[in-house]
Amino acid sequence: MQFSKPLLCAGLLAGGLLAAPLAAQAEDGIIRHGAGDFPISTAVEVPAGASTVYLSGMGAPVQNTAAAPKSLEAYGDTQTQTLASLKRIEGELNKLHLSMSDVVQMHIYMVADPRTKQLDFPGMMKAYTQYFGTPKQPNLPVRSAFAVAQLANPGWLIEIEVTAVRPLKK
Repeated sequence: MQFSKPLLCAGLLAGGLLAAPLAAQAEDGIIRHGAGDFPISTAVEVPAGASTVYLSGMGAPVQNTAAAPKSLEAYGDTQTQTLASLKRIEGELNKLHLSMSDVVQMHIYMVADPRTKQLDFPGMMKAYTQYFGTPKQPNLPVRSAFAVAQLANPGWLIEIEVTAVRPLKK
């Protein structure tokens, strides 16, 4: 038996199989689905014809030039590195005439702090929530955070890559 997409979606929604509430379509045509209070989207729909921009992974630039190169002291703790990485991403997006509100997907690669042997997820979130889910910038990307053994730069605790969408011109 073959079902049309609208009928199948309606049946899944009616049956409670899709738990995330549907969000209203934004002015730019992007639909962000969310559930709960956690500041990420559960799904993002991009309209046909929108341009997709993939940014390479970015770590923090050096924060302390007096510290040894490629050391943790040169780049700071997870919160400091996350803020610096997001600021760097924001700058790259601005060069492309985009902003953080255009980010639809984010991958965060994290290394345990060698001093504590733990990931500093709360520190990452403190920085992340300064850019996403604020009254000034409420658009939330879908996001995954990964624990990795190491990053290319031994001083980095975090590297972030994003996908942004250039909205359709009206």
